[in-house]
Amino acid sequence: MTLGCKVNQFETETMEGLFKKAGYEIGRFDEPADVYVINTCSVTSLGDRKSRQIIRRAHRENPEAVIAVCGCYAQVAPQDIEAIEGVSVVLGTKERSRIVEYVEQAMREQRQIVGVSDVMQAHTFEDIPLYDSPKRTRAFLKIEDGCENFCSYCIIPYARGPVKSRQPIHIREEAEKLVRAGFREIVLTGIHLGAYGRDLAPIACADGTERKVNLADACREVLSVPGLRRLRLGSLESLELSPELFELIRSDERFCAHLHLPLQAGSDPVLHDMNRHYTTAEFARLIENVEREVPGIAVSTDIIVGFPGETEELFADGLRFVEKMNFSRMHVFPYSRRTGTPAAKRKDQVPEPVKKERVHRMQALADRKAEEFHRMFLGKKMRVLFETEKDGVTDGLTDNYIRVYTESPVVCGEIYEVAIEKLYKDGVWGTVVEKM
Repeated sequence: MTLGCKVNQFETETMEGLFKKAGYEIGRFDEPADVYVINTCSVTSLGDRKSRQIIRRAHRENPEAVIAVCGCYAQVAPQDIEAIEGVSVVLGTKERSRIVEYVEQAMREQRQIVGVSDVMQAHTFEDIPLYDSPKRTRAFLKIEDGCENFCSYCIIPYARGPVKSRQPIHIREEAEKLVRAGFREIVLTGIHLGAYGRDLAPIACADGTERKVNLADACREVLSVPGLRRLRLGSLESLELSPELFELIRSDERFCAHLHLPLQAGSDPVLHDMNRHYTTAEFARLIENVEREVPGIAVSTDIIVGFPGETEELFADGLRFVEKMNFSRMHVFPYSRRTGTPAAKRKDQVPEPVKKERVHRMQALADRKAEEFHRMFLGKKMRVLFETEKDGVTDGLTDNYIRVYTESPVVCGEIYEVAIEKLYKDGVWGTVVEKM
């Protein structure tokens, strides 16, 4: 069972592969099992609560089962996990390569095994190869772990430790496996993706100088794999976009014209209190540069509302700033108080009803801006990677992250050219023209 982000999803898939390699059969989480693995999230207090609920549910399903709990919540609060009835193995965000070993030790010795260590002392990427193909149409490929930004609301730096990057050669090897398995799109993910390469040894240049490895190098490794149809990036910080990256997006049609760049707040005092390292004016200039470098690119974002100290005036400033931006999609979240972070200690917490009302207002703006973006593509033809089918309607994503629905006969996991006809649900409706 996976809670939380795409990085967690990828890590669960690597652990599934380890169990399969050891001879285990992977079943559904809601079915009786001998071993349950729960990969937890701790971004919000809700994530913590859901993790505890799922652990207890697994224990009720089979009180004799080995329950292994890992991930961010287990890393930052291992004592909480250890105290839950039925938990046999507690790992954090390290040592997942040994999860089968820990599970089997717990079985043999009939005791709880705790393998949580100081993640702040971890400086090497835990490189676990994929031993099995994920059951999806898009493949997530984790190339970085850790974060050193220490935003005042975020527990993740304490759960993941410093930046750790995957070696470029191993990125290519994993990408080759995924393409051989039939995936048309690879999504590069990381906790702080834009920091990729900071911790790696520099590259020697032809002129005798050296340069740091960066995200563009990782992208080139994946793009060099024959048969790849699409490459997409996970969430990035706007400050970390490089001319090399822009050149790759412009020059290679396989590179999806979509960037997810979290804004988090639309007022300078709130950004300062969040310990975000830019102002709204700087963010706007960065987005203008993105749009100038890659015309037509889609930019999505994250917004947190109700941060401690956010007055009605500051929230209104945020609404006005977002109104001016050309966001294709916005993920709006209420601020969640996270024990252990500086923001959680503040006395000027925004009341829950106020946060809820502000989420509603910001989400209404987000919906309107998404509709405006989608309208730009009515009457056009777009390439869509179809993903899921329900009741005769199949949906998938364009390279610029518009969800497209159709009743045309298609095969999930394949790319088709689609004529876009009308707005529909959270995206658009279209008719297939041809398979690409």
